[in-house]
Amino acid sequence: MTLTPRLALLLTAPPLLWAGNAVAGRLVRHDIPPLLLNALRWALAFVLLAPLARRLLRHPGEALSRWRGLAGLGFLGMGCYNALQYLALHTSSPLNVTLITASMPVWMLGVGAAFHGVKPTRRQVAGAALSLAGVALVIARGDPAALREVHFVPGDLLMLVALFAWAVYSWMLARPAPGLRPGERPDWHWAEALMAQLMFGLFFSGVSAGVEHAVAPAEVHWRPTLVAVLAYVAIGPSLIAYRCWGLGVAEAGPAVAGFFVNLTPVFAALISAALLGVAPAWYHGAAFALIAAGIVVSSR
Repeated sequence: MTLTPRLALLLTAPPLLWAGNAVAGRLVRHDIPPLLLNALRWALAFVLLAPLARRLLRHPGEALSRWRGLAGLGFLGMGCYNALQYLALHTSSPLNVTLITASMPVWMLGVGAAFHGVKPTRRQVAGAALSLAGVALVIARGDPAALREVHFVPGDLLMLVALFAWAVYSWMLARPAPGLRPGERPDWHWAEALMAQLMFGLFFSGVSAGVEHAVAPAEVHWRPTLVAVLAYVAIGPSLIAYRCWGLGVAEAGPAVAGFFVNLTPVFAALISAALLGVAPAWYHGAAFALIAAGIVVSSR
């Protein structure tokens, strides 16, 4: 596998968009319940994607006949991961959430070894160490002594569960279940393949939002910021990011793709800094260099 500029762009775009998703979710945490936000996100994505996936919607049996694999993808990638992230953002900061996400390479390598018999190489282990060193640099703000002052909250535990779900989801993309492998599924283009997952993901998201409302009903405060956030999370972190991630994982494999997720906390720090009017510090650039080095080492 060669890390071409195209492949690097495909795998860099999702972390950038997901970093914005974490910041956006935190901005509206007092305006809308987290599971409802996730359900509305995918409902809007469904509407936007529908014109491109008309053929599948006219013949839903093509997806329903492969419900086992698609239900797993929809539950893990849409109904589980994003819902847990929005829940986590109620007690954790965007930077904390994305920093925990930086442990993704470990989860990717672990799931691959445990469930798919893919043992990590020395280069992948070395790449993980370099990338995590870059994340630690951001956590410490360039001062190693600051690591002792880092505090974690309940939302951080939710993110660990979310990361496991995403690792399993990514391996399912690379190692599809019977009926979803090339030659065993209809000739779906990218919008139809994503819609096939979304049909099931939207169901799980809706059910979880319904349970949330029944257990802890909360009022939605509609304002321009919430509308803008909904539009962003439905288009950027959903349609664009999932399309790029699917292409990138198919070409690079889940283990290498997982290293690119380590860019998320760097992007989150930059976005948060921009919203707060604070210029990026030197350690942001140094962390980016370490993470990039980890990606290069692991992908060679």
